[in-house]
Amino acid sequence: MTDQPMPRQTTGTEPSADLWTSIDALWTWLEANRPDGAGGGDQSLFLRMLKLSEEVGEVAQAVIGVTGRNPRKGVTHTWEDVQAELCDVVITALVALRTLTPDTREVFAEHLARVTERSLGAAPGS
Repeated sequence: MTDQPMPRQTTGTEPSADLWTSIDALWTWLEANRPDGAGGGDQSLFLRMLKLSEEVGEVAQAVIGVTGRNPRKGVTHTWEDVQAELCDVVITALVALRTLTPDTREVFAEHLARVTERSLGAAPGS
């Protein structure tokens, strides 16, 4: 199949920013720059959850675009576009999780360990 993504070559120039520091910074920026009328509390939480759905839809749109499954539009995206949209989903999900708890790193690590144990039968590093 010719639609398969090519493995990404690393260049050694990847950003060294800490994931969790970046997520906290993005959350802080969003909190400080809420549009007028966006409200706080539950309303901010709900909007962040809806944003996650929007980002997942953009992944679907990119996959449809890379495979040319919309005959009206044809091929409109690349696998790199799909990768970028998936990254947006991950970032948006982690910011939404940060909106729920300041202990984002610990909550995520504990959940990942449970999923890994359930799926693979052993926690990573054991």
